[in-house]
Amino acid sequence: MLLADLAATSSALATTRSRLAKRALLVDLLRRTPPSDVAVVSRYLGGELRQRRAGLGWRSLTSLPSPASAPSLSVAAVDAAFERMASLSGAGSATTRAAEAAALFSAATADEQRLLRGLVTGELRQGSLDALLLDAVAEAAGVPAEAVRRAAMMAGATEPVAVAALGAASAAEALAALGEFGLVVGRPVRPMLAQSASDVPAAVAALGGGRVVVDTKLDGIRIQVHRSGSSVRVFTRSLDDITERVPEIVALAQDLPVSAVVLDGEALALGPDGRPRPFQETSSRTASRDADTFAATTLTAYFFDCLHVDGEDLLDAPLLSRLDALDRVAGAWAVDRLVTDDPAAARARFDAVVSAGQEGVVVKAVDAPYEAGRRGAAWVKVKPRQTLDLVVLAVEWGSGRRHGLLSNIHLGARDEAGGFVMLGKTFKGMTDEMLRWQTARFTELATSPLDGYVVHLRPEQVVEIAFDGLQRSTRYPGGLALRFARVLRYRDDKTAAEADTITTVRALAGPGS
Repeated sequence: MLLADLAATSSALATTRSRLAKRALLVDLLRRTPPSDVAVVSRYLGGELRQRRAGLGWRSLTSLPSPASAPSLSVAAVDAAFERMASLSGAGSATTRAAEAAALFSAATADEQRLLRGLVTGELRQGSLDALLLDAVAEAAGVPAEAVRRAAMMAGATEPVAVAALGAASAAEALAALGEFGLVVGRPVRPMLAQSASDVPAAVAALGGGRVVVDTKLDGIRIQVHRSGSSVRVFTRSLDDITERVPEIVALAQDLPVSAVVLDGEALALGPDGRPRPFQETSSRTASRDADTFAATTLTAYFFDCLHVDGEDLLDAPLLSRLDALDRVAGAWAVDRLVTDDPAAARARFDAVVSAGQEGVVVKAVDAPYEAGRRGAAWVKVKPRQTLDLVVLAVEWGSGRRHGLLSNIHLGARDEAGGFVMLGKTFKGMTDEMLRWQTARFTELATSPLDGYVVHLRPEQVVEIAFDGLQRSTRYPGGLALRFARVLRYRDDKTAAEADTITTVRALAGPGS
């Protein structure tokens, strides 16, 4: 298949808002895709390269060669080129990789360059969400969508499921191939995700009222622990294998009174007082392979769900049954929770959890199965919302559906000594109307050429930002970065002199910041 066919579909997806129309575009392309190209096409439609790291980034793509006038690249050839780039290492690898990238982009048309750049940077933004892609695979293969979703849940990825479904000679064979995907201890399944609510009463109401489970939402990283005999593997939310980086969690799993188990939970670093350390410490610890770092920061694991015990799959069991199994297996390592039908008690639990330094709570339906890979209605998270009034220091041009609009904003707190201190970037929370407004507004405030990727601004526009927390960061001069920042509204009623200060931000972050 020519890359041009995929690029044309990607461009159409980026400019199409209707989910039905998007799915029709996906189905059409998948039906035209040769079986040998399904793996690559399905990954690219999801906005990812098959190679986790190709060694390229924004800086290497700031000056692209002139695009080709006619398409010639095949999907397979592009995948092979990225594979060669990813395999390079050692002396001279940067030069060789740059030459490979230049050759690839020189052979690409303008539309193909847009696609390739988005894949490399992870900023494709074509609106081809994974759930939508799975539905398209089902329609293209002529099988029920639920069969495809469940197979993807078990496989932990869309690519092998698309290959199995679309490579079959008939719908019956496709359904049989999908049925081969099951829970395998040692192979991660996609984690169940939660929707959000503004407060605990809203979360309880979203579940229909009545009895609910109120789980403590720990301020750590999501982990999935698989044990078979003495063999243990630990995966992150994104299904990366971090087993070698978390020996203390491996040891904990090996001590559990089972021979086989799959547990869902969180890992975090705790202080001497039992309160969670700053999230950045946990994040840095799980990213490190250094033994000295292991000794300096110890992780503790707590589990809130049990998906398998000694040969029995529990994914389809109601939550309370899974929690019974969890308590038998994990004991003291089970996350603290409350089962109640009293909204006031649920709210009190939320207040206690936040006071103890944790992120909030997840309110769960007592009878719900484990809907892996989906942001289902059976789990609803509630976190205290923090906000800051910050100043927009610069803005980046958007891509995909936001092409031609100024999108990703650089956020700064006021420094009492003069100037502003950058705390991060965000493009989240922006409506179409807001994007149009800020494009016009920031064009007026621009102090650098508008044809650059980043447009610097006069520091005048104040924006109210919601965020989930602060973490230490060496990337920004203030030593802090916002977590999960999103735009609430622009504050035309405030001047930059009234924006929050870096002192205020450091006070929110706590001692040592």
